[in-house]
Amino acid sequence: MTLAQAILSHKLGRRVQPGELVVVEVDHAMTIDSIVPTVIDRLEELGAAPRHPERVSLVYDHVAPASNVNVAEAQRRGREWARRSGVNFYEVGRGVCHQVLVEEGVARPGALIVGSDSHSTSYGAVGAFGTGMGATDIALAIASGKTWLRVPESVRVTFRGRPRPGVSAKDAALEMVGRLGSGGATYMAVEIHLQDGAERAFGRSERITLANLAMEAGAKAGIVAPSGEILELYEVPDWLRAGKDAVYVRELEIDLTELAPRLAAPFYVDNVHSLGEYAGAAVDFVFVGTCTNGRIEDLRAAAEVLRGRRVAPGTRMLVVPASSQVLQQAMAEGVLQTLVEAGATIGTPGCGPCMGRHMGVAAAGERVVSTANRNFKGRMGSPQAEVYLASPRTAARAAVLGRIPDEEEHE
Repeated sequence: MTLAQAILSHKLGRRVQPGELVVVEVDHAMTIDSIVPTVIDRLEELGAAPRHPERVSLVYDHVAPASNVNVAEAQRRGREWARRSGVNFYEVGRGVCHQVLVEEGVARPGALIVGSDSHSTSYGAVGAFGTGMGATDIALAIASGKTWLRVPESVRVTFRGRPRPGVSAKDAALEMVGRLGSGGATYMAVEIHLQDGAERAFGRSERITLANLAMEAGAKAGIVAPSGEILELYEVPDWLRAGKDAVYVRELEIDLTELAPRLAAPFYVDNVHSLGEYAGAAVDFVFVGTCTNGRIEDLRAAAEVLRGRRVAPGTRMLVVPASSQVLQQAMAEGVLQTLVEAGATIGTPGCGPCMGRHMGVAAAGERVVSTANRNFKGRMGSPQAEVYLASPRTAARAAVLGRIPDEEEHE
């Protein structure tokens, strides 16, 4: 069986097959500030309350702090519901939902987690089946403790070797999406295996990046086979492994030793290129953060580039830690000081301007280098802005130069 089959089979107590429709118990359901009003509406229409409030989390991260009065009123309603219902509530400043659920120990190997955010595939970093759903499905999962799924087919992606200096999991993830294509894994599980040194090169943080971006190939779930650091951090059940009988729709291998820094150019995540193809293009705004690349390892990488340097005149840089824990660790290590001394602005832990609703959106004609996960038209502000996706190191280098670097400058 594939990893997706193994998890769903374990939940049901019997072997499941790709294409089969199943109703399964949910280990955790998560919703966010921008979706919870609709979730509450659906629950009220049903006359329902959370069946297992301890298995539900509400995280304020997408437009947090509130950007206007309407958002503030909606957030007040969500807070009141959380108090009444007894669900886990994470206030403004705690961080991005996916990072928070990993830090809080909610995401664990073999768990089934549904969230009202498409990048809930992130939980696959620790060997969980994480998937995003709409408000109605999340409300029903909260009310019943269950959800329905079609058992997905699987695509196997194997990363081999240790990446050379300056090449990160973000580069690997972009390479994966570029090769699979934006629809290459639609409603499939992207099953990721790290071998020949990759299992040690990529710890939990890097695996979150890989599982997170699996969604941009259309994946229902992105599951990284537990190995390396994950085996040290978690108790991984013996049944959570891909069997020799596993059948895959497609298999892809990526040699990390040969991989160079990557860039996803406007306006699609699978529009992946080498840095040299866009080197020299002026950059107005650099954003480091999000559920994709806002962890301490990402902030360290940016700080390493910025240490002793300044953000270029005419370029602005915003850094948003993925969580309050990341913020505190960055403060303790002096990473935050390095970033601020270089001229970066620090934002409240959360999603920041990723979806273009607050905290520094882009104007028409501006070019952005972002460590986020999407670069569609209008994603971070004006539809006339250009968003390039890159690693924290590439983004920081762009901030210092005021333009997209070439590969030699990146090193």
